[in-house]
Amino acid sequence: MIELLSLFIVSLIANTLSALAGGGAGLLQLPILLFLGLAFPVALATHKVASVALGLGATFKHLKAGTLNWRFSALVLASGLPGVLVGTLLVLHIPEQLTLFILAILTSGLGLYSLLSPALGQQQRSRHRSGSKLWLGVAGLFFIGVLNGSFTSGTGLFVTLWLVHWFGMDYKQAVAYTMVLVGLFWNSAGAVSLALQAGVYWPWIPVLLLASALGGYLGAHWGLKQGNQMIKRCFESVTILTGISLLIKALH
Repeated sequence: MIELLSLFIVSLIANTLSALAGGGAGLLQLPILLFLGLAFPVALATHKVASVALGLGATFKHLKAGTLNWRFSALVLASGLPGVLVGTLLVLHIPEQLTLFILAILTSGLGLYSLLSPALGQQQRSRHRSGSKLWLGVAGLFFIGVLNGSFTSGTGLFVTLWLVHWFGMDYKQAVAYTMVLVGLFWNSAGAVSLALQAGVYWPWIPVLLLASALGGYLGAHWGLKQGNQMIKRCFESVTILTGISLLIKALH
């Protein structure tokens, strides 16, 4: 009961922050799975399965609010899903410390870039939706999809910043797309692929699913009520903390 209660509390906090910031649930959720004794591949697969519920909770809230353009959503799915499947085939063959170190540097860089760009994501300025720049955007989403399938946590944050930086979304809109499309669809593909390869620790899944779904809904609810500046600050805090956490894990 103590293990299950700890899992529920940590997962609820992690997924609420993730739904508010646009990613980073693995900052807390994956380490506690490892701490409680799961091997890395099983912990990663279990985390991926649970994170699908985060997408479900956020999707329910954003569908009610009508925040998504479904044509653009289809583009994000078509761009990223193949990358996710490629990444899940690579993850079990890449040294864990190397992946953690690379992801730590990249994730911290996201937060610092946003922190040093005060106007970033404060207003929506739609751009790069046609021609060669659209295809560059698609390539970026495919690459992030590979990271999503390969690495442990925080890759939803990459999607959020890419949508802000390249496609001109504000933070509130970008987080909505990330939570629905990455949280539900990308993570579903990754979860199935990893579960088939590494297995899932099913006894903990019901608690993790409940906490993830509730956290996703609460984070999306608060995100829709807050302004872009607060969401930007939350994004920056989660990315920098995620980067530090991953760097500490990589160096031990």
